[in-house]
Amino acid sequence: MHANSRPVTSNQFSIHDQLHGLIERHAKSRYLRPIADHSRRGFDTAITAWQAAGSRPLIIDAGCGVGLSTLKLAQRHPDRYVIGIDQSADRLARKLHWETDVPSNHLLVRADLVDFWRLMLEQAIYPSHHYLLYPNPWPKKSQLLRRWHGHPVFPALLALGGQIECRSNWKIYIEEFASAVTQLTGVPVSCENLPSEADALSPFEQKYRASGHALWRCQLQLPARIASASRLGES
Repeated sequence: MHANSRPVTSNQFSIHDQLHGLIERHAKSRYLRPIADHSRRGFDTAITAWQAAGSRPLIIDAGCGVGLSTLKLAQRHPDRYVIGIDQSADRLARKLHWETDVPSNHLLVRADLVDFWRLMLEQAIYPSHHYLLYPNPWPKKSQLLRRWHGHPVFPALLALGGQIECRSNWKIYIEEFASAVTQLTGVPVSCENLPSEADALSPFEQKYRASGHALWRCQLQLPARIASASRLGES
């Protein structure tokens, strides 16, 4: 692994001053963008495979890239089923294969996460664990809406509940994520250092660690649909 990753640089130096108002607006409205056909196909494939495996407790690896994190999570949790989701067919086509001990309790699918999360909520499929590992930080101050906690789908993501973990090499991203969670759910969440001995789950995490970056995460446990229907803007 080449240790040549540059630290995140930004013209934003603390939690975005518009985050609170943005979250409040998203909590009062329902995101109605039509579901893409490829997302629906990916969702149907994934859920069929999960059900065929016995509908065991479900782990979502959101933005799985080449799938290394999905495979590691499946190995770590043999009693669960892990679905890795990414919007890039190219990244999924480059999925990593292990020579030995390849777990069968996982599947990689192509779908837009914005669609996949809403389809899960629509069909009342709630994960036990939900990982968001090193999403694109979109670090320019003008890019708040591109971050997951700034996207209008964020209330639906939280409504799925489960044990949620988000990791990033940009501290502000995790601080904002934690603040948005607390604002929507009332659950206190904080930003913390990722311990240096923690297993690197993804290629990005390996590269950032090798490059000497500080890594950050927030973790929380939510019951499904912790936010009220009115706060989520749902009927």
